[in-house]
Amino acid sequence: MEINLVGLAAALATFFGVWLGHVSVRKIERETVRLWIPTLIALVSGFGLWLASTLTSSLPLSAASGILGVTLLWDALEIYIRQPRRIRHGHAPANPNNPRHTRILAEYPEATTVDLLDRDPIGRPFTAHEITALKEGVK
Repeated sequence: MEINLVGLAAALATFFGVWLGHVSVRKIERETVRLWIPTLIALVSGFGLWLASTLTSSLPLSAASGILGVTLLWDALEIYIRQPRRIRHGHAPANPNNPRHTRILAEYPEATTVDLLDRDPIGRPFTAHEITALKEGVK
C-alpha cells in the first residue's frame, strides 16, 4: 500500500495560503505607499508557482504549488483593487500615517481609521446607529 499525500499537501497549502494571504494583504495594503510593487511580486511569484506545479513530477508538490500559485494571483488582485476599495468604503481601517490613505481619508467621507473588527462582542449584531457611534467616537 502506498500512502497518498496529495490531499494532505493540498489541505495544508490551502489553509496556510489563505491564512497568510489574508493577513499579508491587510498588512501590505495598510503599510505600502506604492501598491504596484507588492502586486508585481505576488503576480510573478504566483505565475512561477503555477508554472512549477506543471513541471514537477511529484503530485503533492504539484498540488501545493498550484494552490499557492493561484492564491498569490488572487492576493495580487486583493492588494491592488479590492482592499483599497474596502478602505474607501470604510469596510477596512485606513492608516493615517500612510500618504495614500491620507488622500483616501480626505476624498472619501466613508473612509475611517476605526477597525470595526477590533471591538468587544455584545452577543448580537451591531445596529447601524451603534456602528456610527463607534466610528464617530474614535475619529
